[in-house]
Amino acid sequence: MSLQHAAEIKSGNRFAFGENWARFLTALDEDRIRQAEQSLCDTLKMPNLKEKRFLDVGSGSGLFSLAARRLGAKVRSFDYDPESVACTEELKRRYFPDDPDWQVEQGSALDAEYLKSLDRWDIVYSWGVLHHTGNMSQALANVSDLVADGGSLFISIYNDQGRASRFWLKVKQTYNQLPPSWRWLILWPAAFRIWGPTTIRDLAAGKPFHTWRNYSKGSSRGMSPWRDVIDWVGGLPFEVARPEEIIFLFQDRGFRLDELMTCAGGHGCNEYVFKKV
Repeated sequence: MSLQHAAEIKSGNRFAFGENWARFLTALDEDRIRQAEQSLCDTLKMPNLKEKRFLDVGSGSGLFSLAARRLGAKVRSFDYDPESVACTEELKRRYFPDDPDWQVEQGSALDAEYLKSLDRWDIVYSWGVLHHTGNMSQALANVSDLVADGGSLFISIYNDQGRASRFWLKVKQTYNQLPPSWRWLILWPAAFRIWGPTTIRDLAAGKPFHTWRNYSKGSSRGMSPWRDVIDWVGGLPFEVARPEEIIFLFQDRGFRLDELMTCAGGHGCNEYVFKKV
């Protein structure tokens, strides 16, 4: 699988998410971990995750696997990207070495045989992942089968902006097809488009770069603003969906929508918490 992953990156069809997460780990601190813990409790409406079984589909940096384990859950983490797996393993090594209640491994949300080995879970968590698999509809169906009766599915999926989403797809494709030394030609203009209006508002308010400097304080994801820009500009594969598409899909599969947090029509993710009934 790692050979396939490397080939996809070399061909320009996939972004190296794990490389970005590895750099992020150098800035991870206790405040960001506590933010992640609080966001899980708030969104799932649970004071803690004791006696819960938590499956992290596409664990990325491993931050939310770590948060779930610190909240008392039994955790299993997997990611398609080998470097993301390494990031999650590093967090386990730092905070829960040799812990039998936290497993970390490589796997794909599209690998039917692998998913059969995972059983059913009280909480299946997949934030900002399934739209990067290359087959989002299949990945969504696959993760729904991993939720135990009465369990929760917490996912986030990029919002469909129509023409704007098609524009960003072209940006991402161009970025990944360029040699690394030339990618700044796409990255810097895109960063200005994303951050320009906010930066101008901060300057007008007499608070230069206030939002940029305080970005991590308002982000439960813990990402730095620059890492977030790179993740957004490079993030391939890339698919999007309107909220009603996701809601109807899971209603048809026996789920009830418990929480919906939209990005107000912007280019970010809509967050959903479904209950399997």
